[in-house]
Amino acid sequence: MRFKRLLIILPMMITDTAVMLISGWLAAILLQQTGYQELMFGSFLKYFPILAGITIVIFYFLGLYAGLWSFAGYRDVLHVICGSLLTTAIYYIGSHFWLSGLGQSVSFYITFSTFFSFFAINVRMYARYKKMFQRLFSVAAKKSERILIIGGGEAAHTLLAEIASSSLYAHSMVVGIIDDDPLKKGMQINGYKIFGGREKITFIVEKYNVTTIIFAIPSCPKKDMADILEICHATGCQLKTLPSLEEFRHNFHISQLRGVEIEDLLGRDPIRAELGDVMQYVAGRRVMVTGGGGSIGSELCRQIAAYRPEQLLIFDIYENTTYEIQLELAKKFPDLNLAVRIGSVCDKEPLDKLMEEFRPQIIYHAAAHKHVPLMEYAPAESIRNNVFGTLNMVKAADKWGVERFVMISTDKAVNPTNVMGATKRICEMIVQSYNIKSDTEYVAVRFGNVLGSHGSVIPLFRRQLKEGGPLTVTHPDIIRYFMTIPEAVSLVLQAGALANGGEIFVLDMGEPVKIVTLAENLIRLSGLEPYKDIDIVFTGLRPGEKLYEELLMDEEGLSTTQNELIHIGKPIELDSDNLFRQLAQLEDKLLDDNVDLRAEIKKIVPTYQPMVK
Repeated sequence: MRFKRLLIILPMMITDTAVMLISGWLAAILLQQTGYQELMFGSFLKYFPILAGITIVIFYFLGLYAGLWSFAGYRDVLHVICGSLLTTAIYYIGSHFWLSGLGQSVSFYITFSTFFSFFAINVRMYARYKKMFQRLFSVAAKKSERILIIGGGEAAHTLLAEIASSSLYAHSMVVGIIDDDPLKKGMQINGYKIFGGREKITFIVEKYNVTTIIFAIPSCPKKDMADILEICHATGCQLKTLPSLEEFRHNFHISQLRGVEIEDLLGRDPIRAELGDVMQYVAGRRVMVTGGGGSIGSELCRQIAAYRPEQLLIFDIYENTTYEIQLELAKKFPDLNLAVRIGSVCDKEPLDKLMEEFRPQIIYHAAAHKHVPLMEYAPAESIRNNVFGTLNMVKAADKWGVERFVMISTDKAVNPTNVMGATKRICEMIVQSYNIKSDTEYVAVRFGNVLGSHGSVIPLFRRQLKEGGPLTVTHPDIIRYFMTIPEAVSLVLQAGALANGGEIFVLDMGEPVKIVTLAENLIRLSGLEPYKDIDIVFTGLRPGEKLYEELLMDEEGLSTTQNELIHIGKPIELDSDNLFRQLAQLEDKLLDDNVDLRAEIKKIVPTYQPMVK
């Protein structure tokens, strides 16, 4: 092994020795030609064997023979300069004080050190220069990927260095940089010009035949990012972006570049809970999540598991996704006390036995039917699962002394036009009513649509894209509030930590987004042109669907919390006794096919305006 290592570094040492000899010869010739002083190259040669040995030892301890020259970088340059200065200093001292008669003028030492540093650095950088010139002048480079970088900061500097050294981009060429800072216009980073602000993007793309745009501002506010990416979309270029700021700072590699996702175009910064609040609330507690295999439920389990609960109980009726989250958590959190049970919130006796066995202290109730059009055609099932499943859970929480019960609600519960939304409004009423009569603290958290959840519009669009289109949108003016699943869940967890009982927490969903705009952006993200490559078809509003959703009822007012993104809707006064009488009557009528269940729901939720009769 040592012999092989010697075979690798020996050519490097021989090259440095040759460079040293050439540098001394050039220094002597230069000073003789300028007439500055008559020098004897022979004097240098007499000291040269000692100088070469000292230099090799110094370079060795500086690590200049530990790395491969094909990957030489700025640290190697600094080490060469330091080594050269140290070598020259020893040369000066030795030739003047130890070996009298071999000393040179100060000019010779300065000139020699300059030449030696220059040649030693460029010999090491040769491999990188070769790659750069190959990209600039080869035929392959002229036909390859041409890159425009957005952002003229430290991230762009790091990215350019990664591109220069990566074989993945051996046949790519960076044409320049875009940055909105007017003071940077005309300046350069690593030799690449900053053309100007975002208004120059389209012009530069056309002028230099840009094929790829890389967004290299990991700290950019999402609103600005969305605006810039909209301009980039219109160019038809492939779009890439850096990972998150945390990942970028940790240890960025060129392979971490990713395609722009639909979440990048929401136009707002990511939302996260205050870790301290949730940690203090969840850590060391027995926590149960109903619907734990679903989109929201599984993310609740992921985030709760990270806060070190005493035990996490996952309860769901659908075994496949529940099994998947069980495997995921077992691998990611091997020390987690995890229990998984399959069952329905509609089955009272098995539910009661489950509560007796595990005695959860906190319950997150996410189990529910959520698909609006399907529930329009199955109102009895929606009522059975959503309303009476929730009532079963609420009663069980009261009976077994649960400390806090957090129900996941929806913006569709506000002035509902569909059965699903109306049933969720009844669930909110149940939660608020039971909070008055129980020692358990009951709260509900209300938010809008989440990107990527089962049955949401984004997975549907992606399937339609894969099939070649068209993308189907119900109405050109339909809008929705959107959040990512992790964002929504982090706020749900913090809302639960802030609860005192009886509240309906309302999450700030940002600005509403047009569904047709989402469809257009998703098509562009795929490198296609809306209405040209992939069509968008308007199919008409589905049963129970509104053009827009609301987060508050007219009677509710908002109060603030310590988190500006979480608000509390003012509780509406309820006649609890009358509510539970109406629920008992509704339960009796579920099996009667002649009963208009929508009319029965409206008796309980006066704001319900059914669209299907």
